[in-house]
Amino acid sequence: MTPNDASCDLPLGFPRAVLWDMDGTIIDSEPYWIAAETPLVERFGGTWTHEDALQLVGNSLETSGAILQSAGVQMDIPDIVEYLTDEVLRQMAESGLPFRPGAQELLRSLRAAGVKTAIVTMSRRRMAQRVADLFTFDAFDAVLGGDDVARPKPFPDPYLAGAAALGVDIRDCVAIEDSPTGLRSAIDSGAVTLGVPHFVSLDGVGADALWPSLADTNASDIAALFTRVRQAEDVIR
Repeated sequence: MTPNDASCDLPLGFPRAVLWDMDGTIIDSEPYWIAAETPLVERFGGTWTHEDALQLVGNSLETSGAILQSAGVQMDIPDIVEYLTDEVLRQMAESGLPFRPGAQELLRSLRAAGVKTAIVTMSRRRMAQRVADLFTFDAFDAVLGGDDVARPKPFPDPYLAGAAALGVDIRDCVAIEDSPTGLRSAIDSGAVTLGVPHFVSLDGVGADALWPSLADTNASDIAALFTRVRQAEDVIR
């Protein structure tokens, strides 16, 4: 019986699925995005600082495109989105896929335990699928991009769609995020939420837990978080 087998019995207390943000959570791709944004703004005579770039972390690409337009980029938003996606994919092909600490190891542990997994990202599906295809093991049961949902993060739609794609109830899921926008989406969806900050602080957003890193974590740690949160909710009710 494989970890993907729907009939595989999960250990007691484990979530049925873990839903993963991608940029900044699975892969350290934010520098690639910034490296794509900066020359684009400068091409149209504008300036783009690190602080400007942080505004875009976790947002939909359409929202990011509108912000770039306000910085002087004279392109239609769909064209901005496709340009940035192509540039980030080019950098990945040239420089490799920079995984965040512990992400691959935690994914392996979850798969071995029989937990379903999905990417839930605001990047284009074609980019998310490229990332999923580069894993050396069967890491994900589903891949959802920002172009797969009508309403982006911080609306709950992406995480609800992720749970639906896996055939599980959102309350049986843990969502892992690195941005305030993504966390708000996950919280409003009803998933147990784990924040792992990278470029921006997640303090005060309302995650069920904040971990400094995924390094040295495994499926049992995720199960302990899931069980603690759901048991505390039962006590309150």
